[in-house]
Amino acid sequence: MKHETEALSGDGVTTHVHVWTPDDGQPVRGLVQVLHGLAEHAGRYEGLAAGLCGAGLAVVAHDHRGHGHTAPGPDELGFFGDSGWAGVLADSARVRAHARARFDDVPWALLGHSMGSVIALHDLASSGARPAAVVLSGATGKVGALLRIGQGLIQVELRRIGTRGRSKLLNATAFGTYNRAFRPNRTEFDWLSRDPAQVDAYVHDPLCGFLPTTSLWRDLVGGQARLQTAEFLSRLPRVPYSVVGGDLDPVGGKGRQVQALVAMMRKLGLEVDLHLWPGGRHEMFHETNRDDVVADTTRWIAGKLAA
Repeated sequence: MKHETEALSGDGVTTHVHVWTPDDGQPVRGLVQVLHGLAEHAGRYEGLAAGLCGAGLAVVAHDHRGHGHTAPGPDELGFFGDSGWAGVLADSARVRAHARARFDDVPWALLGHSMGSVIALHDLASSGARPAAVVLSGATGKVGALLRIGQGLIQVELRRIGTRGRSKLLNATAFGTYNRAFRPNRTEFDWLSRDPAQVDAYVHDPLCGFLPTTSLWRDLVGGQARLQTAEFLSRLPRVPYSVVGGDLDPVGGKGRQVQALVAMMRKLGLEVDLHLWPGGRHEMFHETNRDDVVADTTRWIAGKLAA
């Protein structure tokens, strides 16, 4: 596998992009665009990329605004910028267009993890893009009233500390309960994975685990609320979807909320496969059984791209 980085400019933002490709001499059979989650960065998906490249697939993944090396500096981590959610979606489309042109419009798939799954669905619903397959990992699922409570609290904090403020209250509301099921806790992020080495790598990564700004919470939770509706989901392309998660992931309500979202999508006629891994937590691509998860996801994507 070969790895390189690129810088794409647009809307006054320079987007940091990772590109992984199969070894020399191996033809590129398809392209996978990866959208990472909140308070992390695209470089963490090298292990997933290795599995995909082994199947002859190229992988492109960029750091979202306010994340990774796209953020101009540490103080900008967790801030989407003045263009907000619209800018995040525009970046996804821009990176994809650049990658598809580079790889001669081979069949492509879209994979989003956690916040990236929300971005992926909004991208598809608004851009008219039609991938051969979509993978949603660590999805929040259908949570209804909890979102409305969260939106109200975000508005209170926006008035109190402004769009660039960082609220420990919002962070505690969003993440504070996630570790309870895994007591006694070793770190604040035990809910991410059963693998202590993977959790430690996240904890010690200066580009992970930062406090998001109030405006990022507004954009993200607002985006999550919109995709809870049948009207929104009906705008998604009629392509195969795979929903991947751990059955102990607190973000997806230990599978319950994810199952509700999948049921809603299927009711609208969408083709959705659901794979909840026993004992898995939030980051299945960084779990103790990540090799199996990567292999299974790679087989599913490669099969859809070859169909």
